[in-house]
Amino acid sequence: MKKNTYVSPAGGLPSQSKLLTDRAVFKSAYAVIPRGCFSDIVTSFLPFWKHMRMWVVARPMTGFAETFSQYVVQLEPNGGSDNPEANSKVQSVLFLTSGSAELTINSESYILKSGSYAYIPAGSEWSIWSNSNEETNFHWIRKLYKDINGIKRPAAFVKNENECEDIEMPNSNNTWFTKRFVEPDDIRHDMHVNIVTFKPGGVIPFAETHVMEHGIYILEGKAVYHLNQDWVEVEAGDFLWLRAFCPQACYAGGPGPFRYLLYKDVNRHMPFL
Repeated sequence: MKKNTYVSPAGGLPSQSKLLTDRAVFKSAYAVIPRGCFSDIVTSFLPFWKHMRMWVVARPMTGFAETFSQYVVQLEPNGGSDNPEANSKVQSVLFLTSGSAELTINSESYILKSGSYAYIPAGSEWSIWSNSNEETNFHWIRKLYKDINGIKRPAAFVKNENECEDIEMPNSNNTWFTKRFVEPDDIRHDMHVNIVTFKPGGVIPFAETHVMEHGIYILEGKAVYHLNQDWVEVEAGDFLWLRAFCPQACYAGGPGPFRYLLYKDVNRHMPFL
């Protein structure tokens, strides 16, 4: 089985001698939060959690990305919560990047390791606790579930990315792959969280311009991203936040694979505000 390698925030705080100039940018169509922004002084906390801190990298904002929130959560040993979610209309995806945790969903328990993906349906009773002697890091993506009459809500599941196939994208010459935890034609789901991989030199060969919002956390490697006519360098540990219809493409720079965790909203009518 392939050993997963992911970057998790290191925390800390830069020295007084460091230059202030960095790659952080927030524009009307996109935002880039570089790995250096994940410092101790920008962490957040939540009620009913113990030995936990998190970085909020996306939140719904009028006129920008509106469908989801995303946290990068860090648990100390014995950290966790028996009451993590207060909103019964919210579904969650967890993706573990380091450490180990026990996740319980509606009385069924799962052990999460590096590379574990968990889907938690809206209205579930769930808890999560670190069972590692080291820090445990995971991504927590939250979205209001859009119920449809006649369609059942999807069930909870846990799967490691090593259990999923890398599917080659059309005409990519074996350089661009998508790993899906949910099948695209499963209409019960109204969001997808996938892992995208490029081999060195692989590209998105056109400026994608589409209705889906994106949250993109770089798990491994580096690339140059084309965002609304701007070229932006990104590397493992960076986060990108893309508004609907923001033109986007990328070029994987090597020397190793370029991989990222990708959120997008899918399979529902557009709301009228």
